[in-house]
Amino acid sequence: MDSTTLQVAARRYLMERYDELTRRYAATPVQGPAEDGYRYRSEAGRIVPRYHVVAAILAQVERLDPDCLPEPSDLVDVLAEAGDTAGSPSTRSASEAAEVAAEVEVVAEERRLFRSALQGWVTAGDLRVEPLPYRRRLTPAESTERQERLRRRWGLVDRSWHPMLADPTPPDVLVLADASMWDERGLAEARAALRRLGGGRVTELSEDGADVLVDVETFAPRYAGAEGVWSDDTLSWIAYASHEGTVAFGGHLAAALEVGWADVDRWRWSAW
Repeated sequence: MDSTTLQVAARRYLMERYDELTRRYAATPVQGPAEDGYRYRSEAGRIVPRYHVVAAILAQVERLDPDCLPEPSDLVDVLAEAGDTAGSPSTRSASEAAEVAAEVEVVAEERRLFRSALQGWVTAGDLRVEPLPYRRRLTPAESTERQERLRRRWGLVDRSWHPMLADPTPPDVLVLADASMWDERGLAEARAALRRLGGGRVTELSEDGADVLVDVETFAPRYAGAEGVWSDDTLSWIAYASHEGTVAFGGHLAAALEVGWADVDRWRWSAW
């Protein structure tokens, strides 16, 4: 078993487990009778600590660079440690006293489930998994450095950009309706434009703090519950998706979309 396959197996397991738990949460009634018969407690609330700890483990696993992984035996130890120790502010949120024990129990169970899956991959012998695109979580230092560089180059203000800034939007900034990037054709146009510019990997700074480095093929400049800013190491372009239904492009990417996307006018944003 090679290290790449093992990390992909861990990523896939955690992604699928997170999706499963959030679907269960959405389908569970919010209120149900408490076991002691005196209070009402949320059955759905018992699922929340589970998906929070799964998300925290996934974040730690994605800190590993898929291009530079440890040897398989060392990677097993790293993944095991992630399963045992990964946390986030959400996994340490305050709970009512009566719910603390139940929360600790379900978190511990999710950690055991991941360790059990890891043991299964190790003993599987010829482990085969469907590949995943490159994705690496940035370190806090990397995120801070990229945000500062974007501030200096593009005038980013606290991870916000045009048209959300007080200053007028420059005429060379292309502002589209956010729906343009939820349209598969529009998203394909944006990715194709980046490939024409030389491709490479894209940095995403997200409002929720999940800052990542990804392949062009998974570049998706759109609002999905958190505002985002995208760029690459050249800083020759920028993209920004806001919570107000806009996605803005600047620099070489804006110019490439203006020239290469025949249907771009359909999606132009009109100011409020």
